[in-house]
Amino acid sequence: MAFPYLKPGRGDDAPLYLQLYRRYRDAIATGKLRAGDRVPSVRSLASELNLARGTVELAYQMLTSEGYFSPRGAAGTFVSPRLAHLGETAPVGAPTIPSPMPIDTQMAAGVPRPFQLGLPALDAFPRKTWVRLAARNLRALDLTSMAYPESAGYGPLRHAIATYLGISRGIACTADQVFVTAGYRAGLDLICRTLLEPGDEGWFEDPGYLFARQFLIGAGMRLTPIPVDDEGIDVSYGTRHAASARFAVVTPTHQSPTGATLSLPRRLALLEWAGQQNAWIVEDDYDSEFRYHGRPVPALKSLDHDGRVLYAGTFSKALFPGLRLAYLVVPVAHIERFSKSANLLGGPGPISTQATVADFMDHGHFARHLRKMRTLYAERRGFLVNALNRVFGDDVGVQPQAGGIQTLAYLRNSLSRQSDVSLANAAHELGLAVHALSHWQLHGTPRSGLLMGFTNIPDSETALLLCQQLSAAANSR
Repeated sequence: MAFPYLKPGRGDDAPLYLQLYRRYRDAIATGKLRAGDRVPSVRSLASELNLARGTVELAYQMLTSEGYFSPRGAAGTFVSPRLAHLGETAPVGAPTIPSPMPIDTQMAAGVPRPFQLGLPALDAFPRKTWVRLAARNLRALDLTSMAYPESAGYGPLRHAIATYLGISRGIACTADQVFVTAGYRAGLDLICRTLLEPGDEGWFEDPGYLFARQFLIGAGMRLTPIPVDDEGIDVSYGTRHAASARFAVVTPTHQSPTGATLSLPRRLALLEWAGQQNAWIVEDDYDSEFRYHGRPVPALKSLDHDGRVLYAGTFSKALFPGLRLAYLVVPVAHIERFSKSANLLGGPGPISTQATVADFMDHGHFARHLRKMRTLYAERRGFLVNALNRVFGDDVGVQPQAGGIQTLAYLRNSLSRQSDVSLANAAHELGLAVHALSHWQLHGTPRSGLLMGFTNIPDSETALLLCQQLSAAANSR
């Protein structure tokens, strides 16, 4: 066999297309496949691995949409030349990109690890309702569903998203402005391919969302770290140090990872800067659905009158990450440009999955699920915070937050004498998937802290046990 490392394993319960996707991704990351290498055609690989062509095609679509593959028509499909930086030595003076345990490898045998980031409460998802809707869509499979899907996404789902955003986020948009993508990073890829060029400078929150940073650097963007405080990203710092930047990536509603909300004066200043510089603002509306008290803060996009904001949302945290579905709202004036780029990326995946999400939204299940999760997450965060205070006392300071699915605990007093990276590594050895705050920072004096997901902590007893294990990890150093 020419490509033995691509063969799906018998002990892996993941769908075959996802197994193949992961094996390609790992082969690229480890250097078995390099930038510019030609990969087998769908037909030849399906024959060699004894898989259905549709299975291989779906895996290739995901790899293309996330920037791993670059189709070249009749010449074939190649590993993207944008990945040439993998395995290269970073130039002197370049910021070091830490490599913490990625979110999508924090699961052992399909079971979430304690404190894992980016996961909603899987035990509280209405699976029976979902299965019923999914089965109905599969039974209704028609010729339209069997054909190539729309590259911008399934029409009824785009309509459902536009309606939802108008009601819940104050965003006036049409379905034509909505592009469904195979995850948030695929949305970033669509933006980079449509509006930006490798080497373009952009503002990035410091600390900021680690996985977006890694993707953008991999796409060739130059990121200028902009400090974050209690009012969100420091716009005045950005205008002083990188006024001519081409774009800014922000999490204004619930800053990742600090939880701060971007203040109104800074929102207006950010929009003014973008208008004056013809720059783009990528608004990652990070878990905005889960505000525990009152209505969610209006989206930055709702204040955008010049068409400079690209609004990005995802179903990974609202429903479950296995969907691999996100969406992007683009300005009216640029719909055609995004449509052309979307046609090159292969679209967001099967129509049946998108149709199930659309039905879930249209029938009111989505809104009911979000209301239930707001109450549940407030309760489960309380379990974790109380346990942290009981076990660590004044050695940790939990960052206040009005919503979200993860919490940030700063290390103080005796705990501050050890690095958050070493503590996180010790916790990983005990099976705890905490993240060191230092990994989410680029410049400046790092603040030591731990990021912890709490959505799958079912009760106070479990929270106490996990915090005692975390204390054991701290004492082992």
